[in-house]
Order: sequence, then structure tokens, then C-alpha cells
Amino acid sequence: MIRKFHISVSAVVFLFCIFCNPLAAQGDAGIILRSRAMIKAGKTADAVNILTAELERTRSEKLLTQRADAYLLSGNLSAAINDLNEANKLSEHSGDYGLAQAYAMKGDVKTSLYHLSQNLGSSYKKTEKELMLNPAFSRFENSPEWRQFWKKDWYSFPERAAAEIEYNVNSGNNAEALNILKELANNYPESEELLYSEVLIFISSKQFNDAVSAALKLSESDPGNEKYLRILAKAQYAQLNYAGASATYTRLIDAGVPDADLFLQRAGCYRKTREKEKSLRDIEKYLELYPEDKTALSLAGKVESESGDNLKAIEYFSRNLSLHPDDKECYIDRANSYLAAKSWAWAVKDYSMSLDLNPEDPDAWLNKGLAQLGSGKTADACHDFRKAYSLGNQKATPYISKHCLDR
Repeated sequence: MIRKFHISVSAVVFLFCIFCNPLAAQGDAGIILRSRAMIKAGKTADAVNILTAELERTRSEKLLTQRADAYLLSGNLSAAINDLNEANKLSEHSGDYGLAQAYAMKGDVKTSLYHLSQNLGSSYKKTEKELMLNPAFSRFENSPEWRQFWKKDWYSFPERAAAEIEYNVNSGNNAEALNILKELANNYPESEELLYSEVLIFISSKQFNDAVSAALKLSESDPGNEKYLRILAKAQYAQLNYAGASATYTRLIDAGVPDADLFLQRAGCYRKTREKEKSLRDIEKYLELYPEDKTALSLAGKVESESGDNLKAIEYFSRNLSLHPDDKECYIDRANSYLAAKSWAWAVKDYSMSLDLNPEDPDAWLNKGLAQLGSGKTADACHDFRKAYSLGNQKATPYISKHCLDR
């Protein structure tokens, strides 16, 4: 039986607020981003509520499949199946992967594999890696039906080869990746999988100009392909073409790709091009969804610090520390801002806290020494410089030569 959900007062207020912020302008993507943030925070019922409210305004297979995901997490399989069947009516096969998961969770192997076969023959096709890592299918991975299912070649040679190349590149095994690439090039020289694999290997080999050139060809062959745009942005960033990377991330965001990390990635590009306001605007969009995220708060502080506003930077770093009090990097971030602001004693205190958590950090020892030196504690500074040097930080050498040879 489908469980009934009633919209809470908080959800009503929330719905009112979404039309007053930038994420609301993203339509389906904005609602999906918020629902995913709610699910991550354990507020699955609230995610269902805002999706239900939006679905009363407009029917969309993306909204339906997202609500189905929330239902699956809450164990409401019947409601999930209803949504996924409706999604299939709006866009053929858009709900089949979810239906395969739902029926797997119900223990209905036959129906699950039917929908999985429908997915694998469609434009919504999932990768083999995604399937193998999905816990829903682990329930029957040793069954005769599952073994029989995989006797069919659901993935072409180029698809399998590209997946193996990606695995080897990520594992640092470029030699094996190149061997597979040669075989792929010999048999399928015109395939997009070959071009995509070349981009991966170029990036891994630090041949960034070649990586961008190949990635541009990919994106031109299929301008709306999310996977190709992502690899293009990665290659452009590695090439130090931060303006190009930010433009590519903008294409992904404007296309309605519901991934909050895109805002953070674009913010990192804007940071590199010294576009402070754009960078902070993207970070705040991300923090609207994940207000306690360590990476986003750290990035915001660094953007403020690099623009010269150390007080604002310290606010972000202090907020991060209150949320992550046992994280050495959070102490390092704030200590660096104190050092830049010449607040020597505060810098020494934070570097000391970070070193309590990681006493083998040569950069923290060096910077702590600089703060000690700034506060006039030369003997303490020399201790820290020598410690930094003993841990391999050659930057300590001139400070030791200038301040510590007679000590």
C-alpha cells in the first residue's frame, strides 16, 4: 500500500523560500539538488514532500525518478514502482533501472532482470561498474538467472575496453592502459570510446594540450553529452585554462545536470581567475545545500584570504573548525590566515593544534616557525625551522642560516 505523506510546515516554508534564491531558477535540477541534500541529511520524507509539491505543478520523468529514489530509500517499493512506471510513460526506459532495483529489493529476480535488460538496451544505459556496485543486485548475483543474464554481451568491446582503460589509469597502471588502448585503436579506430580513453591517458601522462584537443573533438561530436563535457572541463583545468573550464562547467549547469559538485568545481575555476564574487556565489549555492561541508567552507575562506579579506576568511575557517574540530587541515587553513594577518600568537596556536594531530607535517613546522619569528621568539622559531628541515622541507634552510647558526 502506498504510504501517504503530508507536507510539514517546515517543508511549506522551504517551498516558499526556494523561489527567493538562485537555485530555484534551475527548475527540475534545483528541486532535485535540494531533495538529494535532504536525503543525505536523513530527511527522506521532506525530500518526498518537496518533489510531490513540484510534481503537482509539472510532470517530469526526472522528478519522478528522483522521488522514486527517495521512496526506495524509505522502503516504500510500491510508491517507487508507480513513479518509475509513470516516468517510463513520459520518456521510454527512463524508469527501467529504478524498476530493476525495486524488483530486486522485492526479491522478484525475473522482473528485475527484464527491466535491467530494457535499461541496457536504451540511451539510459548504466555502466557495468554501476551495476556491479549496486547493492540491490547483490541479493541474487550468485543465482542461475543472474549468471544466465550475463551470458549475453550487454557491452560492446569498445565499451569494455574504455572501462578497463579508465580503471587502469585511476589505479596508476598506465602501461596496461596503453596496451588496451592499442588494441582498441587497431579494432575500432573511429570509436568515441577510443577518443575518450585517449583523453584519460593524456591527462594521466600530463599531456594536457593533447587532452584538451581530444576532449574538444569529443564534445563537438556530441555537444550535450555530460560525460564528454566533464572530461573536457577536467582537461582544461589541468591545462591551466581555468576560464575554459569554468565555461564548460557553466554548460553543464545550464543544461540542468543536477550535481551540486559542479558549483564547487566552477567556484574553484573562478578562484583561479581571481573572480571572487562569482566564486563565492557558487560556493554559497553549494553551502545552501550542504551548510557543514568542509571542502566548501575551506574554499570560501581561501577565496576571501586571497582577495585580502583575512577577517572574512577567518570567519569561514572558524566555522569549519567548529564543525570539524579534529581536522588538521581546518587548523592549517585558519593558521595561514592568521599568519597573513600577522596575528602571530593565534597562528602559532593553530599550527600547534594541527601538529598535535599530525606531527610529521614539515610545512606546518616551517610556518609555525615563521609565526614564532614574527612574535620575536627566535629560539622557538629555530626549533621549528630545524624540525621542518629534518622532515624534508628545504625552504627552512635560509631561515636557519640567517637566524639559527649561533643558537
